[in-house]
Amino acid sequence: MLPHTVIVIVGPTAVGKTSLAIHLAKKCDTPIISADSRQCFNEMNIGVAKPTLQQLEEVKHYFINSHSIHDEVNAAVFEEYALAKAKDIFITKNTTIMVGGTGLYIEAFCEGMDEIPKISPEVREAIIQSFEQKGLEWLQSEVQEKDPEYFATGEQHNPQRLMRALEVVLSTGRSIRSFQSNIKKERPFNIVKIGLQLPREILYSQINTRVDEMMNDGLLEEASSLFSQRNLNALQTVGYSELFEYMEGKTTLEKATELIKQNTRRYAKRQITWFSRDAAIQWFAPTNISNIEDYVSNIPR
Repeated sequence: MLPHTVIVIVGPTAVGKTSLAIHLAKKCDTPIISADSRQCFNEMNIGVAKPTLQQLEEVKHYFINSHSIHDEVNAAVFEEYALAKAKDIFITKNTTIMVGGTGLYIEAFCEGMDEIPKISPEVREAIIQSFEQKGLEWLQSEVQEKDPEYFATGEQHNPQRLMRALEVVLSTGRSIRSFQSNIKKERPFNIVKIGLQLPREILYSQINTRVDEMMNDGLLEEASSLFSQRNLNALQTVGYSELFEYMEGKTTLEKATELIKQNTRRYAKRQITWFSRDAAIQWFAPTNISNIEDYVSNIPR
């Protein structure tokens, strides 16, 4: 075994990952690296379910409040950031904790990202503007026509992924799939993956309760403060986009709140599907702390 270990905690939103990560980080006396694609943004708080101020004081967190919504943050950026932080942590610690639900970010950290050519800002901006004007059906049609290889196997309802595929093929003349080798990179540390799971009805109930709590805590006011910047990629996020539609007079607040719950449940379902493909994950109920502690204590170091 290698001398250093990253314990990666994964699972769907609202399952209890943050609490477990803080518990294990305290026991291991080590910081946490977040692997959440939205909690890194300073301007977004309530709607992305960041750890509380008390939790952030209890344990040092990286990739929380580390960027602005005006920054370009993606899996490649996260890979570079997280590898650098892990290297720093391992100067004084043998173990660190990574926690999050963004599967692509975790995959980038654990297995590496393929090199994809840089895209000109002009191409990216043109695609974003066209998408905002013409919608998802236009975007799907463009990708299907220009990169049928990706469209046949990619996420057809994920605008960010579709826009990425389109900008690559327009810039290089090649499918984004041609840049994806699926060759895993070797990491100079051990990776141990722990997954948290709940019966779906319990998870969905927790999601609904969390959304109600977010609204009570001021999510509408937070979204209002960001309304003028709603076209930024970072804000194309569940919990904000639905409230922006309410502010634009397209729906009622009650319907927007119900849509946040529905879209969050759908997001959780996609997360479950993503992580269920990974045979390296050891699954636990979030309440089964003693078994998780036993599992962690038996990790060779």
